[in-house]
Amino acid sequence: MIGFAVSAMALLLALGVPVAVALGLLGIGLSEFFSTLPLVRAIGEVAWSSSTGFLMVSVPLFVLLGEILLRAGIADRMYSAVAAWLSWMPGGLMHANVGSSGLFAAMSGSSVATAATIGTTAMPQMEKYGYSPKLFLGTLAAGGTLGILIPPSINLIVYGLITNASIPQLYLAGIVPGLLLMLLFMTIVAIACTIWPSLGGRKVDVGWNERLALLGEFIPPTFIFVVVIGSIYLGWATATESAALGVGAATLLTVLKGRFTIAMFRSAVENTMRTTGMIMLIVVAAFFLNFVMTAQGLTTKVVNLVTTLELSSAGLMLAVIVFYLVLGCFMETMAMMIATIPIVAPVVFAAGFDSVWFGVVVVVLMEAAMITPPVGINLFVIQGMRARGGISDVAYGTLPFLLAIFALLGLLMAFPEIALFLPSLLR
Repeated sequence: MIGFAVSAMALLLALGVPVAVALGLLGIGLSEFFSTLPLVRAIGEVAWSSSTGFLMVSVPLFVLLGEILLRAGIADRMYSAVAAWLSWMPGGLMHANVGSSGLFAAMSGSSVATAATIGTTAMPQMEKYGYSPKLFLGTLAAGGTLGILIPPSINLIVYGLITNASIPQLYLAGIVPGLLLMLLFMTIVAIACTIWPSLGGRKVDVGWNERLALLGEFIPPTFIFVVVIGSIYLGWATATESAALGVGAATLLTVLKGRFTIAMFRSAVENTMRTTGMIMLIVVAAFFLNFVMTAQGLTTKVVNLVTTLELSSAGLMLAVIVFYLVLGCFMETMAMMIATIPIVAPVVFAAGFDSVWFGVVVVVLMEAAMITPPVGINLFVIQGMRARGGISDVAYGTLPFLLAIFALLGLLMAFPEIALFLPSLLR
């Protein structure tokens, strides 16, 4: 049955079948061919239960939060402020690409929204200052991945929903690795531009008066982050309620800055509906597939199979990492999480790994998938903003940053406290 499931999924994806449809068809196929019970009759109940949970309401709210910030122009001034303070380093505005992505990630919770927003703001600077297209585009695609690691993160919410892990602890666990990955990205840029100065373009001269004048532009992202994350840890709101507070705070900021219009808000809501519809189709199909596999005992069989292999803890985790790196080349990240975590997580937990730590590791692996050809979604987001040139430029530009992601995975393996230090304080 395992061989059938893997082969059928690979075939459907190779034929270009949408991920949600492929997951649904696979669930129906497993139900019809490998079960004596009519499991397909449960699809209605699974669809209802998987999409009406209180925690799932936070997903469209965080999507809406990102859409409002994207259309309100808040990112433009924020990018200018980050550029003013970081452009003196080797690599110039490429550090602003990474730093701004980290700040926007702390407001949106979405990788695509982060890449699209910062990419729109930064792209005109590439030719203006003569930057190397590949490395510049690589910083935008890789920086965008920070959107699902630095809280609030939609992917961490989904992981917590599947594994019953604490969302506040997952959010705390993502902060230090997210900041560390930012520093690794910026270190790669600095080293590359020190060795090959031509990659860094022309110097951007900014005076101290301008830097000080732009300090106020850091207030909006700080305000959103404090409202969303602070309300959780002060015990004022759940993750879902904090998302609603974030939407209210973002709307208030757009009103105060004179950017709010009915047309803008309607556009944000419409795009939120499209994105949420896509996500929920994947969620429903993946949860139905998980229901079928669990009912047929596939999860138990996988756990027993891995147990008989007698792998060491390090060997097991290495196998999991390789599995996700390979799968990430061919599958969308949200679908990959929902389809595989119910099978992989019990094996990992049985080996003694912490559920919160593993959540961070999984999200870091999802970051790698977002910039890995041929289906890395951030590659297509950044490529879609270019007037000319092939997607190979973006793909090549992200390769050094994949090394940074691998380095972070190694650090998390060697020093789990990187992710667990802040959650341990909460406990």
